[in-house]
Amino acid sequence: MNPIQHLEKLGLQLPTVSTPGGNYVSVNIREQIAYVAIQFPIENESYKYQGRLGNEIATSDGIKAMELCALNVLAQINAKIGFENLVGLNHIDAYYQADNHWDDGPIVVNGASDLFAHVLQDKGTHSRAIFGVAQLPRNFCVGLTASFTLEKL
Repeated sequence: MNPIQHLEKLGLQLPTVSTPGGNYVSVNIREQIAYVAIQFPIENESYKYQGRLGNEIATSDGIKAMELCALNVLAQINAKIGFENLVGLNHIDAYYQADNHWDDGPIVVNGASDLFAHVLQDKGTHSRAIFGVAQLPRNFCVGLTASFTLEKL
């Protein structure tokens, strides 16, 4: 099965590709590495999951928000590169804003890691870093960047 079929099996589909909110590109390719700019929980131009984890946003919703960020990463890859050109996912950086007493960052980030593993299979294995931040743009509770190795294009 290809990644689109894996998504369909999960009952998911790729959202509309969002455009950058500033002077940058959403996917930057340097030799055989593609860097995907931060993706937020935006679904077809609609902002989702705004607020702080552990306050306005429950951990279970944070998982869904991070999954939506991962779907947006995949949408960017599909639109700009094509899944057939992937060697694999290298690394993700996950960002979250939360209440001071909330400490479930790894659980929330599994929303992205699990999706990448299901959709990309062996190509979805990756390392990751998780950062709690004071504030994210538009009050999103999470954001996600990723890097991929590509076949020679």
